[in-house]
Amino acid sequence: MIPVRYYTHTSSPIGQITLVATDVGLSGLYLEGQRHWPRDAETWIREDDGSRFDPVLTALARYFMGKSLDFMLPLDPVSGTPFQRQVWESLKLIPAGQTWSYAQLAAHVNAPAAVRAVGAAVGRNPLSIVIPCHRVIGGKGALTGYAGGLERKRWLLAHEGVQLL
Repeated sequence: MIPVRYYTHTSSPIGQITLVATDVGLSGLYLEGQRHWPRDAETWIREDDGSRFDPVLTALARYFMGKSLDFMLPLDPVSGTPFQRQVWESLKLIPAGQTWSYAQLAAHVNAPAAVRAVGAAVGRNPLSIVIPCHRVIGGKGALTGYAGGLERKRWLLAHEGVQLL
């Protein structure tokens, strides 16, 4: 059973962000217009007093000001298959300012022949930015796929100092 989830909105340099949390931690960070919006969104409870979301709002402000490009937050991703969760955990290993290819990520999760499945798992990441799926690019350095849109992916990578081809 999925726990009660609360949500709020915040603005950012890349548009409105919807934050979702349980009593345990942050369970979702969704960009406006993002693909793969959760099916249970209508059950979330709006919470605008901010106290539940203060840690992530502070972390996001620091991130967008360039003061800290990593996140140390309590997380509670309440969705995902075991394979997806394995991929999402591996995304946390990609340092800010660096990228991995989908093939590198697939090899890291011991599924080198499952590049497409890895790509699908990356696209379903419920904690965009915090779990840095934007740091995964195509094999020849091509900017490919991002549920939040390629322009946002390009912006996030540039913000982190990645120089694209």
